[in-house]
Amino acid sequence: MDKFDFLVKVMMGEQYVVAFEKDGVYLHTSAKRHPDQDSLIPGVIRIIEKGSDTLLQWTPIEESTDAAQIMYTKKDPVGCQTEEEIFDPGYEPDWAVISTVGTRSRAQEETNAASGPKSPVPRGQWAFSLSLSELKSIRKSKPGLGWSYLIFITKDGISIQALHFHRGGTKALLKALCKYIILAISPKDSRLYLVYTHDSYALSHSFDELQLFDENSSNLVSRFLQDPYAATFGGFSKVTNFFRGALHQEDGVTQHSHGDPAAANVEDETGFEVITCARLGERPSVQREAPVTDQEWEQHLDPDGRVGDPIALRRRIFAGGLSMSSRKEAWKYLLGYYSWNNTSEENKAQVRRKTDEYFRMKLQWKSVSEEQERRNSLLRGYRSLIERDVSRTDRNNKFYEGSENPGLVLLNDVLMTYCMYNFDLGYVQGMSDLLSPILYITQNEVDAFWCFCGFMELVHRNFEESQESMKRQLSQLTLLLRVLDPPLCDFLDSKESGSLCFCFRWILIWFKREFAFSEILQLWEVLWTGLPCPNFHLLVACGILDAERQALMNSGFGFSEILKHINELTMKMCVEDIICRAEAIYRQLAATPDLPRNVQELLGLSEGKSPTPSTDTASSPQPLSPSQAQEMELTDSVSPSQPDSSIEILPTEEASTSQSLSP
Repeated sequence: MDKFDFLVKVMMGEQYVVAFEKDGVYLHTSAKRHPDQDSLIPGVIRIIEKGSDTLLQWTPIEESTDAAQIMYTKKDPVGCQTEEEIFDPGYEPDWAVISTVGTRSRAQEETNAASGPKSPVPRGQWAFSLSLSELKSIRKSKPGLGWSYLIFITKDGISIQALHFHRGGTKALLKALCKYIILAISPKDSRLYLVYTHDSYALSHSFDELQLFDENSSNLVSRFLQDPYAATFGGFSKVTNFFRGALHQEDGVTQHSHGDPAAANVEDETGFEVITCARLGERPSVQREAPVTDQEWEQHLDPDGRVGDPIALRRRIFAGGLSMSSRKEAWKYLLGYYSWNNTSEENKAQVRRKTDEYFRMKLQWKSVSEEQERRNSLLRGYRSLIERDVSRTDRNNKFYEGSENPGLVLLNDVLMTYCMYNFDLGYVQGMSDLLSPILYITQNEVDAFWCFCGFMELVHRNFEESQESMKRQLSQLTLLLRVLDPPLCDFLDSKESGSLCFCFRWILIWFKREFAFSEILQLWEVLWTGLPCPNFHLLVACGILDAERQALMNSGFGFSEILKHINELTMKMCVEDIICRAEAIYRQLAATPDLPRNVQELLGLSEGKSPTPSTDTASSPQPLSPSQAQEMELTDSVSPSQPDSSIEILPTEEASTSQSLSP
């Protein structure tokens, strides 16, 4: 017996064989969305051959003896001892999954404080050992953002606590189990594996339930065991069909190839995935243009200050970006703060109204007394979270460095006022990252607020607690990558990384922490143009993965190494190269005649249909319409009658240069 295949151990005088072993498998004892550290119990799952029986066993790791096996733990901020980290995700664990502030009554807080900490439940009581003959089914997690998990259900109907694979390994475990049992996907639930033993009746029964064969499978089992390839070729061919023209529709009618029964019956084969292959042409070469200067910007304005050709100007910004000195004015248009169709006087009139509106909202939270705030846990929670985030946002940038910096005060005040503007959403970690560059460019409290509101109109659903928008965008990114690079997708799937969870932060805050501060200004203004298509930010993500393709696939990385490698790309990428790659990918896809319909709709390439945004219409990363923009217009002026006027920060000579952008 090969020692690399399994371990042979002796326990209490009885020999048993560990056929499979995987650590980093956590049991979550709390059902909360954001469990605390005490509710995460690390452990090891094993398949054990013990005599004629085979057991599935999970045992917890005792901190005193096996602490080194814990995948990731936060460092003690007070003590001096260091802990070995197998993988550091690069951002704080409490920010890895979106957290929102919830209401909490004072009575509840006082009760919790009086009762003191609860005594922890001994870890050993969560261990279990289950014979595979007692196993009825296995439920797997949805592909998504979190860790993969499995739930084991016994024939007695007992569901064992879900096991979360923090370091991957669900596929490896299921593959190892197939040596002892048959796992058949339920026809009613694709996430449920039905468990059968290796005998003819069970195998026949599983074929009947899956309905893979037109004939009765009672005398098919012997054929399957003798020649599984020939016996199952016809049945499993239903699952994957490679063909093209049959799926394209003209005038709302599906066109099938004549004489192709497989294509003719696609509509009837519900529940099976049809995979199409698009033949991509050669990817074109793309070069960036020079940025738009102040002089060029002025040439686009008529004598009344109205933009003559907004579409041409947006195309120019997409192709080359903006010079540093032109950003303060241009960003107000890109974010719907000024209307493209208004004269300068009309914009100034609008800004006076919006300035008054801003300070009325600011006064709402400024006038709350300490006594009132003690009875408002929601506002208290927002204030605490904002103060904590502001103190660590871009502090290595000269505009925000130092403890008594007026930029930090503005950052805090704008975020608090946004809680009054959008109280349903409030403040969520990550929003300070989106506001910081806007405040740096505008250097004015009111201007920054309304530009930030325009940005949040594009991305606010990223911050909703349900995370449905984030899941949808990651799914759409997977779809694009599957069309662009199937081998890379297959590689990531084989490493338990097919959900692209490592791209979560990219999409959440639009690559803010991936590029240098000066480069993120360039990337965002390109994305704000809404060109050349909806969801261009997903193509930017594809561009990054395309640039790292060889490094990922040729290094033998596993799950943890892939996450670590992606995280270490921070501040090491060239934004111009990534934008060029993303635009080249778009042109390549746009020139593909047999591009799948869902990809066409995602990129706005489908004729006669409006583009499908990555989130709901209100939050898609597209430029605001003129009607939306008019509601959010402002100008540089501030009402002189307002006692609490916005703070205008005058840039120093040093700050006015591009060097001041460097973090």
